[in-house]
Amino acid sequence: MWILYAAASAVCAGITTIFLKKGMHTTNTDIAAAVRTIVVLIFSIIIVFIAGSYNQIFIIDTKTWVFLTLSGLSTSGGWLLYYKALQTGVTSAVAAIDKLSILIAIILSYFIFDEKMNKKTIAGLILILAGTIGLALKI
Repeated sequence: MWILYAAASAVCAGITTIFLKKGMHTTNTDIAAAVRTIVVLIFSIIIVFIAGSYNQIFIIDTKTWVFLTLSGLSTSGGWLLYYKALQTGVTSAVAAIDKLSILIAIILSYFIFDEKMNKKTIAGLILILAGTIGLALKI
């Protein structure tokens, strides 16, 4: 089931980029980030209440809070930088470069979670990098 969630996530991320570029056409990127964040916050709270998991917030341990906070800060920084790049850059190139996060996640998971990399994984990473460079440079 995780693969369907991941594929749906990719579709949502792709559509998000298009909506974002259209929505930022006449506004400041920082305002765009704030509006999007408010929408995400409200949607997330609604989902928590629909799922009935709102009581679980009281049992989150300190270490989890730290990592979730760091993740939120990283997401915020990434969004702000992505918005700035998308506002003036070519959408396909900005989106492609942003997806280099795949490389970073796989490399970090190797070192932090001891996830294995084989020849296919390395070949895939090289192809992703080559494709991204090609799109970014319009080769």
